[in-house]
Amino acid sequence: MTRLLRVELRHNAMVLLLPVVVALFWLTTYRKTVAMAPFWNVRAASLQLNAVLDFAVSVTGTAAWMGSREARHRLTDQLTVTARPRWARLLVPWAATAIWALVVYFGCVAWLYAATAHQASWGGPLWWPVAVGAASVAAFSALGFAVGTCLPSRFTAPLATIAAFFVLALSTQLIHGSQSYWNVSPIVTGPWDMAPQPGVATFYPFAPDLPIAQVMFLVGLTAALLGTLGLPAGAGGRPLRLAAAGLTGAGLLAAGTAAGLAGTGTLGPHGMIDIPALHDAASDRPLRYTPVCSHTAIPVCFNPAYARYLPATAGALAPVLDQIAGLPGAPARIVQESVTYRQEPGNGVAVFYAGRSAGPARVFPVVLADQVPGPAMTAAQMADQAASMYAGGLVRGVIGDGPAASPAQNAVARAVLTAAGVRQLTISSPSGKAARGTDAPDSGRQEVAPGTTAYAAAVRFAALPASARRAWLVRHIAALRAGQVTLEQIP
Repeated sequence: MTRLLRVELRHNAMVLLLPVVVALFWLTTYRKTVAMAPFWNVRAASLQLNAVLDFAVSVTGTAAWMGSREARHRLTDQLTVTARPRWARLLVPWAATAIWALVVYFGCVAWLYAATAHQASWGGPLWWPVAVGAASVAAFSALGFAVGTCLPSRFTAPLATIAAFFVLALSTQLIHGSQSYWNVSPIVTGPWDMAPQPGVATFYPFAPDLPIAQVMFLVGLTAALLGTLGLPAGAGGRPLRLAAAGLTGAGLLAAGTAAGLAGTGTLGPHGMIDIPALHDAASDRPLRYTPVCSHTAIPVCFNPAYARYLPATAGALAPVLDQIAGLPGAPARIVQESVTYRQEPGNGVAVFYAGRSAGPARVFPVVLADQVPGPAMTAAQMADQAASMYAGGLVRGVIGDGPAASPAQNAVARAVLTAAGVRQLTISSPSGKAARGTDAPDSGRQEVAPGTTAYAAAVRFAALPASARRAWLVRHIAALRAGQVTLEQIP
């Protein structure tokens, strides 16, 4: 059998398709994935989704071609007199096809993960998505081989290839929310209508519940398909056929159990699908990490995975931080916080972020645009959005907050923002629902409209030298926060 396997490895049709598979992986998976933000969870999810499609389609067709080889060459009758049972003989070309496909698959994974390791600033490779891809290669090779053996024809391979693509692509159309049996599809990496998010598996450990169920389903499907090859009367003796029947039954049981487990999954608060029977409570505890901080007047601290965005964001916030640093009520640090996820009706996902932290040293929480669903942004775009979203909140935390803010508070806040170079604000409240491009209304902000007395006071105060403006704030900030300063008292 070992010599037969070596012969099959040398003469397998998969060898001829290796350059095609590598080119397809480079075109549809590698180029797209390395263009994404260098977060391990994002790259791993993209790998699982796209590589499964790349390899499953080509491997299914190749395996179907190899499975129909005996019938196409009319060798079935001649091979029945060989010493080995037909079932054992059929498993060898399937194994050769799967081995070649897996070798190329793991080579492509190493290629992509090496590039990610060079670019990522924190974290390490996630292996469960890789395992799902490997199990998919074995399962679709078994599917193609079984179809080619049972329905031998020159048209079987192309038809099996097309069918495999549509089975994978259309399976996701039946997904409705996180509690869906169809989440067991190997191209599903999380909530289906939400693209991979950098914030998922960054602040909390990666939850492998869904990949475990997918691997279990694919392994069971592989065993069931290979077992069916040993069920016909000519496949071998009675003991061998009983073993094949047991393998088929065990495979179907495993696949059915995995699909049932996938149907019990729910969208966890950290953006991953949790399956109660497979969930590890340790994945609910936040990851420990040392944040990376800027050297601005008030430090801006990010999760190390977001280190590449820190210089631009800190630079965009620096003018505002210079205005309020050291004043009573100013935060001691600006810290990036995680978001929480909640399943909405259908496939909708709502994203929320926590409110302002309290403690001996005040911390102002921020959430970057890449942490919520939406199109990818450059570091400069995220920095501009962070400045527009949080500049007003930072200043209001010093000048005075709340819906009952006085005209003097609003005027001074507008003046400080103007002095910092913030002309137009897109303000979002420090806590609430996060949605890219849809900013929550700020209940504590009142417009300082041109032509009003408050606007004139704001212009007058912003025109002061920075030292004079700061000296006045230091002396009068307590009275201003208490609402005891009128517009006429603003210099």
